[in-house]
Amino acid sequence: MPQDSLSPCGERPRERLLRHGAQALTSAELLAVLLRTGTRGRNAVDMGRELIAHFGGLRRLLSADSSALLAFSGLGAAKTCELLAVQELSRRALEEPLRKGRALSQPDRVKQFCAMRLAHLRVEHCIALFLDTQLQLIDCAEIARGTLSHASIYPREVARAALAHHAAALILAHNHPSGLSEPSPADITLTRQLKQALALVDVRLLDHLIVGATEVTSLAERGQL
Repeated sequence: MPQDSLSPCGERPRERLLRHGAQALTSAELLAVLLRTGTRGRNAVDMGRELIAHFGGLRRLLSADSSALLAFSGLGAAKTCELLAVQELSRRALEEPLRKGRALSQPDRVKQFCAMRLAHLRVEHCIALFLDTQLQLIDCAEIARGTLSHASIYPREVARAALAHHAAALILAHNHPSGLSEPSPADITLTRQLKQALALVDVRLLDHLIVGATEVTSLAERGQL
């Protein structure tokens, strides 16, 4: 079975990682460390490079579901499980501080968390981060899924979900599959309607985040909440 390819200095990715640190490796080499072996005719680094190209980037690869991963030639159940485990560990690592600290005191982490959940998606999804009275994360749940340009979000349904989670506040986030994070007039209207609906059940809307391909826009920071 082909092994990890050698670098010009004669070191395999695992050896380079231990000697120089993970930051010295390319993304394909880091994937090779995870995959360990390649397939006939391609080593693990080649497979890592092909995976990144096939999924259109590292973010999409590390957000792919099991069926998409298994469909890639050479990725069996074991390698697929390893990649899925990395996905989940990354998500939990971002989520953990939100469960232990106040969400409003770490806006960049909230944005990173939402970007990880949404930025790679090809259709519009909307999630809500439900927070307790200390503004710590109770749960994150998908509340709507739509098309390339639209997801139907109903303020009454969001309010009902907030009550079911015993939330005192929430942060709404949805992606723009176009890749642009600029809020639309419909986004701003929805935000105002949702804020009013939540106020009726004594739940605060802290922010509405628009997730693009590379940026996340906060309506609260813009004064549009």
